Parts: sequence; structure tokens; C-alpha cells
Amino acid sequence: MAELKTAADVVKLIKDESVEVVDFRFMDFPGLWQHFSVPARTVDEDAIVEGLGFDGSSIRGWQTINESDMLVKPVAESGFVDPFMARKTLVLICNISDPLTGEDYTRDPRNIARKAVNYLQSTGIADTAYFGPEAEFFVFDDVRFDQNEHEGYYHVESEEGRWNTGRDEQPNLGYKPRYKEGYFPVPPTDSLQDLRSEMMMTLEEIGVPIEAQHHEVATGGQGEIDLRFDELVTMADNLLKYKYVVKNTARRYNKTATFMPKPIFEDNGSGMHTHMSFWKGGDNLFAGDGYAGLSETALYAIGGILQHAGALIAITNPTTNSFKRLVPGFEAPVNLAYSRRNRSAAIRIPMYFSSPKSKRIEFRCPDASSNPYLGFSAMVMAAIDGITNKIDPGDPLDRDLYDLPPEELAKVKTTPGSLREALEALNADHEFLLKGDVFTEDVIETWVEYKMENEAMAIDLRPHPWEFAMYYDMA
Repeated sequence: MAELKTAADVVKLIKDESVEVVDFRFMDFPGLWQHFSVPARTVDEDAIVEGLGFDGSSIRGWQTINESDMLVKPVAESGFVDPFMARKTLVLICNISDPLTGEDYTRDPRNIARKAVNYLQSTGIADTAYFGPEAEFFVFDDVRFDQNEHEGYYHVESEEGRWNTGRDEQPNLGYKPRYKEGYFPVPPTDSLQDLRSEMMMTLEEIGVPIEAQHHEVATGGQGEIDLRFDELVTMADNLLKYKYVVKNTARRYNKTATFMPKPIFEDNGSGMHTHMSFWKGGDNLFAGDGYAGLSETALYAIGGILQHAGALIAITNPTTNSFKRLVPGFEAPVNLAYSRRNRSAAIRIPMYFSSPKSKRIEFRCPDASSNPYLGFSAMVMAAIDGITNKIDPGDPLDRDLYDLPPEELAKVKTTPGSLREALEALNADHEFLLKGDVFTEDVIETWVEYKMENEAMAIDLRPHPWEFAMYYDMA
């Protein structure tokens, strides 16, 4: 596909490539991609530049009905041809603005990400924030769930599931990854190699560079496809394309993919270990001669992330299910410490490469249920606060944090234990997010209220199936 930079490029591509449909996509507040489509013949340069109207009151966490009119403004360089649609469809990612004032909408997650980049540049600290997320997912063959007044259940199924070693599959061929041993067996144990390769190559075809793909640790079809690092806004765009391709490729083969952090009990959950570095003038500011090859700037950035971790996790781990993953014993980083190579710490400094250009920090807490525009932006703001205020991250912990003696472990801070606890931390600690008007009080207030009412409280109100096992026969 021809490179897109301007509205004129988009119109030319529509004509040259015989595009029939143009699909406009944007991110809602909690983190789900939304879209609507128009006939390609109606799209001219004015439509690209001036935008198209839609009802903002129907989008979660956005406008009231009496202020519902909003505009989507397509970003030309974000365009790609949808690989799944029967009719040739050009997808354009959009920014959101107010039709009366023309201003960018404060609750548009992509706008917040753009402001985070602008603020970073305005501080003089760096000109670019690079991100490289490792988003894990499960591919299941069947999923069923329901909750009503008198029952509640879920059921996931996978031909790979270790729980099916004794099932009559006529024939059962027996190659099913053991619990916690799905990293990296070859086929036939890894039955999803071809599916992940198709996902990988489809992403490459729509302009999303890939580093690698592989089976992940859990049984039941867990996988990972690693995106090549890029600057903040582009990487958030690419992560949405990634999730879209993974889900729709699975559906093409009558399977279902989920980025839910913990869909299987007693096996590893799906995280999104996120690599980050700051650059200025082509130089990696995180490379230095300090601990693990880090610079003083990088250590201060770590200090900021660790100090604000509770508030950060309300954004990077924004579901009640996220905290089923953030528990000891499943490679999840529940300890707020930093270390080289150590995957039991919240922040790891990868030691695979010796080049200064490869030096970065890896925040291991996030999961892919998060809104990437908000999650990456919050990480940048915490790092800036650490650098600006020279926050000391303390000493690194290079031991297995799960095996520390109780008296030592008691001194290590841990991640919040629930979404409610994380939201309370965000409510108490968000001044660092407000700098440069990146996040606003309105955004923080709406996020906390929405998540508390629609998710934390919703779970609190419902009986859990395991409560019957524990309490039904109590006197």
C-alpha cells in the first residue's frame, strides 16, 4: 500500500486501490475500539480534514445526551486496508474533537497520549518515548458464561487444555502442554504455530513490524506476538491493530481469542510486559554506566514508576480480573522492586543485549486489558516525575523475591490487591498525571467513578460460585 501522509494521499489511494468502504475507528474511554463506515465515494479531502460527526453520548464514559455531538478527525498516516473484510475497506484511526470549539476532546485517550508526548518534549528531558509491549493472549475453542439472579458460571474449552488429557476425543492424541510448561515446546504440543504465524504475517502486511511469536507458559492455547518498539502514539495504534488481528484471525478458524488477564485457574495469566526508554537527539537516555548499564536518568525514571505504582496500576491493570493475575507464584510481578534479569520484580532491566541502543526498562505489571494510550501515557508521566524530582528507587533486589524470608519480604512494597484498592491509590495520588494538562481532573474523576461503579461494585454485589463451595453448609 502507498504511504499515507496527507488527506490528498488518502483520496488518491481510495481511487488507485478501488477502495469501496472507509472505516473510521477510535478508542472509547475504557479501552475498546469503536468504528463506523461510509461508502468510499463520499470521502474527499474536506471529510478527512474537517472530520465527520457522531453521537458521543453513546460512547462509554463520554458525553451527556445534551452535549452529544462530536467529531472524528481521521489521521492519514494511520491508514491500512482491513485484511478481514469482504469489501475492500480502508481503515483510518481518528482523533476526537468538539464541533463547536474545535478543541481536542479531553477524554479521547489518543489525545491524552499525544499530550503526554508533547509534555515530555516541553520538559526538555527527551524528545521521544519508545515502547515495546509484550501482550499475551489465549486462543480457546469455546467459551460460555452467564450470570443472573439464580446462577453464575463460566466455561472455557481448548483442545490444548491439560485438563483434557482424559477426554474421549476420538482420538485423543495426548499432546497437551502441562500446566506452566507451555514455553516453548515445538509442534505437535504447540498446536497453534500456524495460527500465530498467520497472525504475525497479517500484522506485517498491514504495516505492524513484528519481532517474534511463540507459545506462552500456560496450557490451553496461551500465546504471544512481540511488536517491534515504536514511539508512544504509534505503538498504541499498533497495539489496537494487534488485538484486532489476533481476534479476527482466531475467529476465521472458528476459535476465539481473549486478552483477559486470568481466564484459567491455577496457571499463568496473560500480562503485557512493557519496555520503555527515553531518547533525545538520537541518543538513548537510559543507557549509562550505572547498575545494569543504566543511566542516572533511567534510575530516577524507575523511582518515579515505583513511587506511583499503585496509581499507575489503576490504569495499566484496570479490571477486577487483572488482580487474579497479580498474585505470587505465577511469574506475576507483585513486588514493587527493580532488578536486572529478575522476572519476579515489578521492573526488570533486560540483559539480552550489550548495545546502549537496546537499554531500556521493563514494567512487568501491566496487562492488555488496559487502554494503551492511557497506560503508556501514565508510565511516561510517572517517569518524568521521577526524573524531575530525582526520586531514588532504592537498592535493586536481585534475589528471587518469592523466596525472601518473611522479615525481608515485609520491607518490600507490593502491588494493590484489588481494583478498588488501585482506584483508591489513583484517587489519592494523581498530581503527577495532571502536569502539562496531560490527564485532567475530569479524566481522573470519570475514570475512578466509572471503574468503581461499573466494575468493582458490580463484582462486589454478585455471589461467586466458589462461595457456595466454602459457605453453603455453614451452620
